[in-house]
This record gives sequence, C-alpha cells and structure tokens, in this order.
Amino acid sequence: MASMRVHELAKEFDMTSKELLDKLNEMKIPAKSHASMLADAYVAKIRKNLEPEIKQRAGQLEAEEAAELARERAEAEARKAEEERARREAVEQERAAREAERARREAAEAEGGEQGGEGSQDGRKPAKAPASSPFESLASQIESEKERVAREAAEARARARQAKAMAEVAKKQAVEEALRQRNSKKQKGSASSAPKPAPVIGAKKASGFDSLLSQIEAEKQRIEAQKKQAASAGAGAKDAARKGGKPERGPKKGKRGGSFEQIVPELEVQQQPAGEDRYAQMAVQAEKLQRDKVLAEARAAVAAASTHEGEGRRKKRKEKREAENRERLEMEAIEKGLDPTLVLDDSVVEIPQGATVAKFAELIGVQPNDVIKRLFMLGQVLTLTQSMGDDLVELIADDMGRKVRVVSPEEEYAVVYHDKDEDLKPRPPVVTVMGHVDHGKTSLLDAIRDTGVAAGEAGGITQHIGASVVEIDGKQITFIDTPGHEAFTAMRARGAQVTDVIVLVVAADDGVMPQTVEAINHAKAAEVPIVVAVNKIDKPGANPDRVRQELVEYGVIPEEWGGTNMFVEVSAKQRLHIDDVLETIILQADVLELKANPDAEASGFVIEANLDKGRGPVATVLVQRGTLHPGDIVVAGTSYGRVRALVDPRGKHVDEAYPADPVEILGLNSVPVAGDEFRVFDDERDARKLAEERALRARLAEQETKSHVSLDDLFSRIEEGKQTDLNLIVKADVQGSIEALRDAFEKMDQSEVRINIVHSAVGGITETDVTLASASDAIIIGFNVRPTGKSKVQAEKEKVDIRLYRVIYQAIEEINAARVGLLSPDIVEEDTGVAEVRETFKVPKVGTIAGCYITEGEINRDDKVRIVRDGTVIFEGVMESLRRFKDDVKTVKQGYECGIGIHGYQDLKIGDTIEGYQVKEVERTE
Repeated sequence: MASMRVHELAKEFDMTSKELLDKLNEMKIPAKSHASMLADAYVAKIRKNLEPEIKQRAGQLEAEEAAELARERAEAEARKAEEERARREAVEQERAAREAERARREAAEAEGGEQGGEGSQDGRKPAKAPASSPFESLASQIESEKERVAREAAEARARARQAKAMAEVAKKQAVEEALRQRNSKKQKGSASSAPKPAPVIGAKKASGFDSLLSQIEAEKQRIEAQKKQAASAGAGAKDAARKGGKPERGPKKGKRGGSFEQIVPELEVQQQPAGEDRYAQMAVQAEKLQRDKVLAEARAAVAAASTHEGEGRRKKRKEKREAENRERLEMEAIEKGLDPTLVLDDSVVEIPQGATVAKFAELIGVQPNDVIKRLFMLGQVLTLTQSMGDDLVELIADDMGRKVRVVSPEEEYAVVYHDKDEDLKPRPPVVTVMGHVDHGKTSLLDAIRDTGVAAGEAGGITQHIGASVVEIDGKQITFIDTPGHEAFTAMRARGAQVTDVIVLVVAADDGVMPQTVEAINHAKAAEVPIVVAVNKIDKPGANPDRVRQELVEYGVIPEEWGGTNMFVEVSAKQRLHIDDVLETIILQADVLELKANPDAEASGFVIEANLDKGRGPVATVLVQRGTLHPGDIVVAGTSYGRVRALVDPRGKHVDEAYPADPVEILGLNSVPVAGDEFRVFDDERDARKLAEERALRARLAEQETKSHVSLDDLFSRIEEGKQTDLNLIVKADVQGSIEALRDAFEKMDQSEVRINIVHSAVGGITETDVTLASASDAIIIGFNVRPTGKSKVQAEKEKVDIRLYRVIYQAIEEINAARVGLLSPDIVEEDTGVAEVRETFKVPKVGTIAGCYITEGEINRDDKVRIVRDGTVIFEGVMESLRRFKDDVKTVKQGYECGIGIHGYQDLKIGDTIEGYQVKEVERTE
C-alpha cells in the first residue's frame, strides 16, 4: 500500500477534496490541503472508516441507475408498442388497398369480356387488349429490382477492389517481414501462403437477373399470342380461372417492390397448366410465403415464452434447492450442538488468534507472497511460519478487500447449544437449600437422606458445597447444600445459578436474618422459584406466622395469602413433615417441566473442587446436558484432562452421569475453580489448547494488576505483608561508584530488613534491567546514568520504580530512610482520661447512655475506651456519642459531667469506670 495525496483519495471515493478534508478533520488525521500526503497507515484507516459511507453512496448510485434503466426500458416498450400499432395500421391499409385493386381489376376484366363478345358477333376484328395492370406492376417491380441489384453489384465490386488492395498491402508486408527473418526457401513458402483477394460478390446475382429478363421476354410473347385467340374462349378461361383460383384472405403479403427472393417463387407459376390463372397462382404463392413467415414468427415467440417460463421454473427449482441445502446445514449444526446463525454466515472469514502468515493467506484465499509483500511495505518483515498480531491481520485483510474477524481460542471453541424438541427428555430437579447460619439447612438434608452429616462438621456449619441424590416414589431429586455463613456468599451465588428450585430454610424462633435476605435476592436474580421451609417449629417460642409476615416484606408471599410461594412447616430434628417438603418440591418441578438432552456431549458446572492427597485434583460437577462417561476429555476453566473415574455422592464408581446427576471426576491436570463451566471435547489437543489459552490470559491479567515495590510505598507494603527484603539493581557511570554504594548498603543494619543487590553494572539503564527488576520486584538505583527511551516506557508500563542520583550520599540517605520505615514501629497506648459512671439512661432508638463525671485528664470524642468493672476490663471499643446536656462536644475536661454512648455495648452499670486512651505508633530510627 503506497502513500496517497488527499485529492487522489478523494477521487477514489468520488467526493471533493474539501469533503474529504472535513472527514479527515473529524478523524483527527493531519491534512492541510488537497496536496497533503497521507501515510499508508492513515489511508488504511480512512478506507476502513469511510467504507460504510462509500457503500451507502454506491447503493444510492445503483438505485438511481436502476431507476434510469427502468425508465429507459419503459420508454423502449412504449416505442415498441407504438411501432407495432403503426405496423398493424399499415398492414390494414395495404390490405384494404389490395382488395380495392382486386375489385377494380375484376370489374375491368368483366367489361373487357363483354366488349370482346360483341365484336365477334359483328364480324369485326377485336381490338388489341391493353396490358393488364398486374403485369405492369410486376414489370415496375422488376425494373426497381434491376436497379437495386446493379447498385449492390457496384458496391460489391468496390468492396472487392478495396479488399484486393488491402490484401496486396498485407502480402507485401508479409513478404518483407519474411525476407528479414527467414531464408529464401521459407520466403517462397511465405509468399505462396499470402492471403487471396476477396471474391467479388454479386456476380452470381447479376447472372441470375439476366436469366430472369429472358424469362420475362418469353412470357410477354406468350401473353400476346394468347390474347390473339378467340375472345369467347379467352373470356371463359378467365372466368373459370377467376372462380377457381381466387386467393383466400390471409395474413399480410410482402411489400411491393420486394426482394428478388420474393419475386422468383411468383414466376414459378409458368410451369403450371395453361388453363390456370397465373396471377391467382402468384397471389396464392405469396399468401403461402407470408403465412409461413407468420407461423415462423409465432413459433419463435412461443419458443421464447416457453424459454422464459423455463428460466422461471429453473430459478424456482434453484431457490428450492438452496433452501433445502440451507435447512440441511442448519439441522447438521443443531445436531452438532452449534449455533446455526454462526455456521451459515459465510460473509466473514474467521482468523484464529496468532495465525501464521501461511495460515492467514490460506484462509483468505491469496498467495502467501502477496501477504509478505504487503507486510514488507508496512515495515513488518515476517516469514511464512511467523505469527501475525490481531491489528496486523485486520490491516492486511482490509487492504486486500477481505472481511475478517480475529477469534480467540475461547471464541473458537465456544458453542451455543440447540436441542430439538424430540431429543429432550424429562430430568430430575436440582434443589438448592439456602438459609441463615444455624437455621437447620444441613439438618433438614440430614433428615431427608438420613445420613447424619451435620454431626461431623466443624462447629455445625457447612464448610463446602455438598450434593446428594434422594428418591421418593421412584422420582429422583438432587439436593445441593450451600453454606449459610456470610463468608460463603460467592458459593451461594453459584448455587443459585445451577438450581431449579430453592428451599429457603427459616427458623421459626429467629425469623428472617441477613443471610435469609441474601438468599432471597440470589433466588430473584436467578429467577428461581422459592419453597419456604419454616424449621424448628417444635422449639418454644416458635412463631411461623411471624416468619410469613417478615418474608412478605421481601416479596415472598405464601399461596394461602394470594402469592406464588409454597410454605411448609417442618422440624428437622423431630423428622416432622419431611414428606411434605419432598412432595412440594416434586409438585414445583412438575410445573416447571424440566427437560434435557441425554444423548448430546456432556456439559455442566463445577460445584466444588479440591486437591486430594491420594487421588489428585478432584472436581464435584453437576451435569446439566448430555451424559458423562469415564474416558471423556473434559475442559473446566483452566483445567483439562481425561476422566479416569466417576464417583457418585455415595462414594460408588459409576459408568455414566446423566443430566442433574452430581458426580466427582478424577483425572484433571489441576484444580478448577468452583463455578467454572465444564464440557466434553472430541480432541484432547483442542482441550489442551483452550485450557492453556485460558491459563495464559489469567497469568497476563494477574501481571497487569500486580504493582511492583517502590521507595514511596515500601513501608506500607512490608507492614501489610511483613516483608523484610529490599531488592536493588545498581547502575552507575563508573565501577568505583558501584563499589561505594555497595559498601554503604552492606554497612546498614540488616537484622530486620535485608538489602539484596540483585544486579550491578556500569552503563545506562536498559530494557533488560527493567525486565529483571519486574521479575525480582526490585528498585533500580541509577548514579550519573539515565534510562533509555524504550526502557523508560517499559518501566512505566510495568510500574518499576527508577531512582536517579548525582550525589552518593543522597542515594544512601534515601535508601536508609526507606529501610528504617520498613521496621515494625513500636505500639504505645497513651491514656487521656478517666470517667466514672454515676447514672444510666435508656434512650429510644439510641440505647443506653452513661451519665459520667470526669475524674482524671480529659475525654475526647475520638478516643478509644475501656470499660472496667471491679478491676476487670469487660469491654474495649469506641465511643458512639459524647454530649454535655444536649450539645455534641469534642472534649470534656476534668471536673465536668457528660453523657457517653458506647458503640456496640449497652450493658453499662452505675459504678463502672470508662478509661479513654489513644494508640500511637513510634517509628524506630535504628
């Protein structure tokens, strides 16, 4: 792609230079006038941005051209119709004139016959009959034909002379050329093969015309002889001929003065018997010729119409075949579990990310050398086996007029599942049990499956997602138990995404709690129906109606109150109404009509994963579609592998896992993340490629978010992570400076902070130094040196701290200050005052307020406090309020009274002592 000027590009886009300059200004591309030169990269960008507008203009031009063509076609059809109408009128006029001429001729012949009869009766010699009008017309036609033939013969002779002259010139040129290039023998052969002059056309026609003249003369003589016969015999013969040879009315005759080929058949009537009327036979012959002509035209029109109709039928058959082929491809895509819209859309070429030059050329259908040439013009020297970047792929494809889309391995292997209705079969429901801490979720499951799981868990709190299968009346239900502790919020969110029904467990004595509200929000976000199990109804103080009233505030309304949520009152400990819970779940599942395709390739979600010492990575998965078998190749997030074994919730090895079955899979290369989607692949190479691509992107994302150490935040970083290492890379102008800095750093106290010089060298700060600092999390110290341009950009990108000095002691002081800041500071509590509680007050919506008297020092609003009762500290916290009378104050000094409220503590009593103090950090210098 070469650089172009503005006016050249404007001409290509069919727009003025001013319009293009305005567009360039909008795209922030520098161009001052029509003669400004645009770089090839700018040209590619302009073409890409203006492509929609150019297509729109082209569409408008095509529409205008189509309208103009339609108008011209309409005008042509109108002219054709007008000519057809004029031709028909001329035919009618000519037919009328011919009928009038025939009537006049018959009247004249009848009058001549009567006169001839009278003359013979008187004994006088009959007068000479005048020449008949038809014969005179024939003679005139012959004369005009003679003139035309002579004219054509002259033109033919002229063309022959011209052709002969041209042939002579060509022959002369051929001979001269042959003399220069070939020997004398080949010269003779070339001369003999010179083109012959074109024959004179028209000679044959002239000879035929002379013969016609002789025939006409003979005919004249015969006619004269016949007229000398008896008038009565002649009149009778004419009457007989007129009655028997009257021509039928038919299609249009040929025009008078027609061509020679039309006249010759008329003269063939000379061979007919003498008793027939030759003029009538000539008319019959002309009518026959005209009728044949009309029939031929009609046949041609019918053939054209049938051809047009055949094309229409062929077009319909072609469209039908294309529709059937498209439907077949769509069905094949559905059977393979692919999105039909992606399979059938072939307008865009998909290029895999990181494709080589050879692969890119193959996919877009061009020669690899063409791609290499264009890359070279862009300043990119690549070979056939080297990979191309995404931007480079799009730029080269746009330059070659190809539409491409760069797809990552994630997109390349992404599928959208489409199952036919006849392949879907009923599947068991997946039920997730949710609720607040210690409201009895696991106990309810324990009551359902009677396994006693809750007793073995730490602190009675579920520590991981467990899955179990229960059968009731031959119907299977899959239960997922999610932890209730708020630390497991993300795990509960994943549970809500894979479930069909949520059983919300609420304790009848506690009512709605924070995690209960959170579970309701998860269920509403996932649009999953809720079945409420009001647990612990056997405990004293249980109030199920209060639970219903509290849940109504969050949109969970019982059916008996006009809502859509089913409520069941149970006691997991006493095993009360457990069957009602199961029946309610089955009823809700029947309403949902849950179905899945068990014959497809398996896919689903990872519920939980862990690393087992004896079995390796183990993932608990829930199959949502298809059937999972041992030996299947599975990808789950960044993990992949061949399934070695399937273990059901009871610990038994199984050969198949159907939709809604929870199983443990063994054989993955690493531990996946809970919540990852898994699916089966046909080829292990594709599975490994996708998993490695995901892992690479995860590592890159982690590196981008990682921030390296700097002298400014070194103290805070080490304070948070208890890091006591400081890595340095030292670069200086001379080796003596490096040695001086190294000695100064080594003399510093390193009992708590160890200083490591990772690398030191003479010279400027390079990209290699930045890369090393990024890898080792080090700070670069530069003495009398500067970083190069690329290394500075790389340091900003990778967030590597570079410190530059010109005096050695400045570098030593800064490093020493950072080192001292790294030491753990001394924590000191400084007492500020003591207050004695002399009275307590209950304030609505606030709590207990202590009426105090300041006995020592002063109490500040931001002080931390300790409550001491009988010499024992019973609470430590902060103040919620500090008032004198009704005014908030910041400080109350010794000898004054005040009111103090403690945040999070209401059990204040008269005689308690409130001690105020502040925590201070004292930094150490050595």
